[in-house]
Amino acid sequence: MFIKKGYIQLAVNGGIGFGAKLNPRQLVVLGEYLEEDSEIELTTLQQLIVQIPEEEVESVKRKFEEVGLACYKVGNYVKSLRTCNFCKGEEAEGMPVAKELNRRIAGQEVPFTLKPAYTGCPIGCGEPLINDIGVMKDQDTYELYIGGYSKGRDIKSGKLVKSNLVPDELYDLVDKILVIYRENGKKREKFYRFVDRFGIEQIKEELNIV
Repeated sequence: MFIKKGYIQLAVNGGIGFGAKLNPRQLVVLGEYLEEDSEIELTTLQQLIVQIPEEEVESVKRKFEEVGLACYKVGNYVKSLRTCNFCKGEEAEGMPVAKELNRRIAGQEVPFTLKPAYTGCPIGCGEPLINDIGVMKDQDTYELYIGGYSKGRDIKSGKLVKSNLVPDELYDLVDKILVIYRENGKKREKFYRFVDRFGIEQIKEELNIV
């Protein structure tokens, strides 16, 4: 997308919830800040990319947040958590854990854009196994996968880091994995390539996982 002079990009969505949804009020507010020739890019990460005048960014973000729109940085950051369409309710599908994980990691700076995904059951509608970091809820615990990739001939499934995790263990491991990536990843090195180069066993060793 061409970026107008004096504008910056924001990634916007309806927050972490039951699928990727926007309500009429949110759409109206988005429309208030779009000029006639403006473009909105809808990404595969369940985000809308909008351009906002640089001097208005903070006020626009406040306005967006008032109607429940979440705003994220565009660039080499951890993206907002991609989720499935939860089907059994907030508690049963681990929605509080998904929201907390997103709060902790979205927007962290990394060597290259990193895509995390979460699914509330082993059916895996959120596609955690073909994203950079994938979390799958299985009954009352969580499985953590890393290094998945979903494009072209390089498509591959993520590697299991650890299963039977409780929420605090999950948050801690994901935080540490991002630190390992920041400290050891090369500039613009995609996460799945970093996992292949650095090695899943070395990553586990760094995490003190036997």
